[in-house]
This record gives sequence, structure tokens and C-alpha cells, in this order.
Amino acid sequence: MNFEQIYQKNQDFPNRYISPEKLFSYLQSNLTDYISEIGRSYLNKPIYQLSIGSGEIHVLAWSQMHGNESNATHAILDLLESLDHAPELKDEIFGQIRLDFVFMLNPDGSERWTRLNASDIDLNRDFHNEDSGEIKILKNIVASKKYDYGLNLHEQRTIFTTDGVHPATLSFLAPSEDAERTVTDNRKKCMAVIANVYNHLKGMIPDQIGRYSDEFYPNSTGDNFMKAGMPTILFEGGHFENDYVRTGTRRYYTIALYYALKAMIELRGSNKGWETYLEIPENQETHYDIIYRNVELNTEHPCVLDVAVQYKEIKEEGKEEISFVPFVMVVGDVKERKGWKEIDCTGKKFISASKYPKLDAEVDFTIQ
Repeated sequence: MNFEQIYQKNQDFPNRYISPEKLFSYLQSNLTDYISEIGRSYLNKPIYQLSIGSGEIHVLAWSQMHGNESNATHAILDLLESLDHAPELKDEIFGQIRLDFVFMLNPDGSERWTRLNASDIDLNRDFHNEDSGEIKILKNIVASKKYDYGLNLHEQRTIFTTDGVHPATLSFLAPSEDAERTVTDNRKKCMAVIANVYNHLKGMIPDQIGRYSDEFYPNSTGDNFMKAGMPTILFEGGHFENDYVRTGTRRYYTIALYYALKAMIELRGSNKGWETYLEIPENQETHYDIIYRNVELNTEHPCVLDVAVQYKEIKEEGKEEISFVPFVMVVGDVKERKGWKEIDCTGKKFISASKYPKLDAEVDFTIQ
């Protein structure tokens, strides 16, 4: 039985936005035997860890280190939902793996739908300074036992593609341990798991799986956990064309998570097949959400140019889903980039209260 055939979306969480309070209530009502409170956020919200499985392979994973990256939280909820419908697969995985999953490491940022925590700290760049209580909680868990693997679960922007055409719906990384990007044994162990996942998913989402940059970041969580000896794999959920709420990404993120766990069982710490990792194309930064082509501005002298627009994701009070608000990113020559949506404005009127679109401001013009 293939996991993708039994995938089930957790219907309690239909939106991309996940309210921390709703998540906490769900965990307490449905997973009380598996969860424990492991700390509190800056604003005193609980941070929960789910511990499931009886196997000898110990895996630690964490979601929403950045509050506006909910796909990994969805993925573990969907994984558990799916495995409840396939008990034989559930027994196969959790009979050999012990999974500790930290839900929503940054609940304050998750509530506000922001990357940073409530004291404006990027947890993923706070490894050494430890200015945030949340990173201390994560580091304490890592220090509490020897984990065979870590899963550092994130999302990436819509700007990335695998080849300048197809969106990087999923990207993976075996992080570097040094500035020289040395291919160490720990990196090879991670590469082998990623290669296994890639082999399973490349037929489902062809040309939509990428490899994240392996530049070494001295302050980042994954790089430092790798350097300390824990093989740590970065997941990045990205754009799925015409699907900004990332329902498709959510599905394949869940499938990838399942096959990563399965690969850990099959590999048993070996690096067999790691070379396939190098076949995965590196992410390219090639796209904007919208590009208006050949826009003729209302100026005294002829002025024709392109306007590149990117959506900002904003949580508005009283709404259960995030809003996508278009902002102007570039005005000028944008020939080196593409848009997921392109609008040819040749022969059309630029209608606005101002002569020029204002950079880094909400779109205030129409084209007619």
C-alpha cells in the first residue's frame, strides 16, 4: 500500500492559518495521551511536544519556528490522521521509530502570522545568543537524549523555482557544517534520506522538487545541530501553482514526511544512495506573483515599463484565513524575472491617483 493512496486531510484544520488556541484544544481533546507541555512562549503560551512510537530510531521534529509557516503543523496532523486509517502502516512506522514532534515552537508568531516571535527575534538565527526562551526549549530537548535524526520544518516564498519554470513546491537540504560546505558523514546520512524521498515524489510532482542552498549560516539552528552531531534535514514547503493557501503543498509535504520516516527505518543510519541527492536541482530565484508588462504611465513624456507585484500574507482581525495583499516590489525592467501571472498592458490605461506605482506599498492602481 502506498501512503499517497491513503492520505487523509485533517478536516479540523481546513485553512492555512492555524489558531494556536484551536491547535491546543485539539491536542488536548484528541492526543492527550501523547502530548506534554515542554515550555512557554514569550507571551506565556504553552508549547507542546507529541511523543509517539516505541522504536529504537529516535527522531526529533519541530514546526512553526517561524510563525507564518504552518505547512509542517498541517503535515503532522495529516500524517496522524492518515495513519489512523491505515493501522498496518502506523504500526510499521511507530513500531520502529520514536518521534518527538514539537508543535508550533513559536505560538506567539503563529497567532499573529509573523516570522518572528513576540520579542521580534528570528528563532532560526538565535542559536548562539539565546535571546529567546523558545530556542532554549528546543536546545534543551536536543540535549536530553541522542537523536538519530532531526527534522527542521519550514516553508519558502513563491519566488523559488527548480528550473525557472516549475515552482519549488518542496525543497530539501542537508545543511553544511562549515563554511567550506564539507560533505561529512552526517550530511551524507541526511542526503540519503532526502534522496529516498525524492525518488518517491519526483513522479508525483515532476520538476517541482528542489535543493535549498547549502551556504553555511553560523547562527542557524539546522547548521549548528548538524555541527553538534545530529543529522538534521531541512524541509521547505513552497508554491503550488494557483494555490496560495498551499493545499497541494500540504498534501505533498505530508507524503514527504512519511517517506522520510520510512527511509530512516530502511537506511538504519547508513548513507546508501546519498549521491542521488546531488541530482536534485538547486532552487532558483526567478518569479514574482504578478508582473504587469508594458505599463504606460501617466507621465508628460512616454514611459513604458514593467511592474512586479508580490503578495504579502496578512492575518486580519476576525478572519479565520490569512489575506493576500498585493505590494509593488519593482518598477522598471523586469525582463530577467517571470510572473506566476503575467498581464500584458499594451494599449491599456494605467489608472491611479499618482503618476508612478510606489515601491513597497500596497497596489493602488488598476489597468483598464
